[in-house]
Amino acid sequence: MTEALVETSVPVFQVDGTVKVELARDLLRLEVEETTAGLKTLSARLLGHGPRQGAEQEVQLYLDGAILDFGKKLQVALGPAGDQRTVFEGFISALESCFREGEAPEVVVFAEDRLMRLRMTRRMKSYENVSDADIVQAIASEHGMRAETDADGPTYDVVQQWNLSDLAFLRERARLIQAELWFQDDKIYFMSRNKRTATELTLVRGNELIAVEARADLAHQRTKVKFSGYDASQRDRIDEEAGADAIDAEIAGGHTGPSILEQAFGERISYRVREAPLLDGEARAWARAEMLRRARAFVTVVGVTRGSPDMVVGSKLTLQRVGHPFDGGGYYVTRVLHTYDLTHSHRTRFVAERPTVQEGA
Repeated sequence: MTEALVETSVPVFQVDGTVKVELARDLLRLEVEETTAGLKTLSARLLGHGPRQGAEQEVQLYLDGAILDFGKKLQVALGPAGDQRTVFEGFISALESCFREGEAPEVVVFAEDRLMRLRMTRRMKSYENVSDADIVQAIASEHGMRAETDADGPTYDVVQQWNLSDLAFLRERARLIQAELWFQDDKIYFMSRNKRTATELTLVRGNELIAVEARADLAHQRTKVKFSGYDASQRDRIDEEAGADAIDAEIAGGHTGPSILEQAFGERISYRVREAPLLDGEARAWARAEMLRRARAFVTVVGVTRGSPDMVVGSKLTLQRVGHPFDGGGYYVTRVLHTYDLTHSHRTRFVAERPTVQEGA
């Protein structure tokens, strides 16, 4: 069987369900980005002047609404021919024209996934006797959307949304309990990290992985996180804490940031004052979540691959040949940026984190 010596990853564009080959032909640069905060975004820079069917001369392109227009559904796939993966599906929200002396005109199209609806809806509302998952279900219903929720957290007597967009509000609720928010398969997802499923990839430096920076940093590590407040119904003080055992349950070996911090510099405690819990259960959940947020980010990796269309936020990575402390599995992708340009073709830039360094480091 004959195999191709070079694989190309030219993007495939669909607008309102129809493949538009001219968009791939005129593409100068593509960027598709997502993070754990939700709302996947796209920008595509196109040559804005060229041939058009039925026209005798070259004309200005993409600004007449015939192909690209506000609200149209835009879908993009990347990967080798016959094995593409959809990396973006959303709606056009902005168009830009660029003119520079001595250069051909360019048009830039911007799009966002369906969480854009939540970003553009601002309200003031109170929710009673609800969990964060219940709030997500209620907001999804307001937008005529389905939600799938599986997040650990308390039930609150009252939660108030004060002049925030629905997206900003849900991001804040997710932060408090370290849940993640995203849109996929026509659903809003709101889940604890350990409930999120995604692809698993092995990246080898010098092969798929062409650039990498790995850092283990104690700057934001703490040995404990404490929350205080006042329970008016019980007329009693709230005082809860979370320690290294919160992250110990997620690891299968290696040295965590809190354990190294205590060994190197002694006990370091974070006292949280920004949030004011009204019940013991709230304080316990928030303390644990904040401890997890810090500990999970002890090791941070920033890398570039030759193009990994299967990589998404939530992907689990195994890294090889990146230095003994950082080798191995357990990495969780928190940010992905797929790019395509005429110089480098497809590249995938990512940020991933892990709570441990290898033993013997």
